[in-house]
Amino acid sequence: MSVLILFNKPYDVLCQFTDEAGRSTLKDYIHQPDVYAAGRLDRDSEGLLLLTDNGRLQQKISDPRFKLPKTYWVQVEGSISKSALDQLSAGVLLNDGMTLPATARLLEPPSVWERTPPIRVRKNIPDCWIELTINEGRNRQIRRMTAAVGFPTLRLIRRRIGEWDLGDLLPGEFRQLTVA
Repeated sequence: MSVLILFNKPYDVLCQFTDEAGRSTLKDYIHQPDVYAAGRLDRDSEGLLLLTDNGRLQQKISDPRFKLPKTYWVQVEGSISKSALDQLSAGVLLNDGMTLPATARLLEPPSVWERTPPIRVRKNIPDCWIELTINEGRNRQIRRMTAAVGFPTLRLIRRRIGEWDLGDLLPGEFRQLTVA
């Protein structure tokens, strides 16, 4: 049996257990020995991070060859257009090549926790939320995709990886499962 931890990574936390610069890391929240992050989230992203003590499971979750879908709630600057959602769904040309097709849809503003610090808000520019599901995991991919279609990301929350969902975990909280 293996340990799988579903962790709601807060904003400004690194996806590693040590940092020589003294920044907040996983060790500030996770005290289970011998677990490692399966994939990563950028320091300025929030949401579901999976950790496990099983190397094969870690590889299955994080290796792009297995193409586990990852679903994000993305707050973008501006009122996103249908054509931008269509572009995201079809794939977007980035500087490192074309992304795979994704699933993109407009999302009613979700009931989520307050972020510290809050996102920047411009009085004369609206924002909206989209749900975006991808099957790959390039560096800062979601942010680069939304920027490429003209709607910069303001806030990024990963909700789901494969069969595992963030559920009602608040930032800094985790749920530990035992998996075969």
